Amino acid sequence: MIQTSNTMARGQQKIQSQQKNQAKQSGSKKSVSYSESKKAAAKALTISCSVCKAQMPDPKTYKQHFENKHPKNELPVELKDV
Repeated sequence: MIQTSNTMARGQQKIQSQQKNQAKQSGSKKSVSYSESKKAAAKALTISCSVCKAQMPDPKTYKQHFENKHPKNELPVELKDV
């Protein structure tokens, strides 16, 4: 008898797990594809570092990057007013 109750509980867990997985799978189909999100991310990176060619999204981040990664180099003209 004890086995029967365990089997029933596990059966219920299996059904719940399948329903949860099905809902998760249908939700993931609605999200944007990998290539679309990669294109959007690349588009957001508009500024390139003049020394190491790393890409940054905005001038403030570029200035922080330059001060931290290239302290011996002189600050570029475009970053002096930021």
